[in-house]
Amino acid sequence: MIKSNKSTEPNKSIESNKPTKSEMTEHELQNRIRIALSKHGLVFRINSGKFYQGQKIFIKGIGTVLKNPRIVMGAPAGFSDLLFVGQDKVVFIEVKTPNGITSPEQTKFIKIMKSKGIPAGIVRSEEEAIDLIK
Repeated sequence: MIKSNKSTEPNKSIESNKPTKSEMTEHELQNRIRIALSKHGLVFRINSGKFYQGQKIFIKGIGTVLKNPRIVMGAPAGFSDLLFVGQDKVVFIEVKTPNGITSPEQTKFIKIMKSKGIPAGIVRSEEEAIDLIK
């Protein structure tokens, strides 16, 4: 994160003091898209695959760790990152950074949804996400 407006790095946005789209993480982009889409309907973040849950605790000298971790299974691999629910409309949204690549499972999931007449796609910006839900 940028701490000063006096950055001389070429990829930093001096005006907004935030990362430019080219350096934004997928997580940051997802959050921006969630905010943009929330003006048009409900937006759900979907975790897919296997991950760990537990109580986060901080241990001096080590950092943040999970206490009593447990494996949790999310949606099937390839399931889209976001699910948008609008007036009489559901859209599956896969979020990728400008250089992000979809996995074969993600591509297959989008293809299956489209074959069922359900809008689905890959977006790389808030603008693309809004276009997809319209």
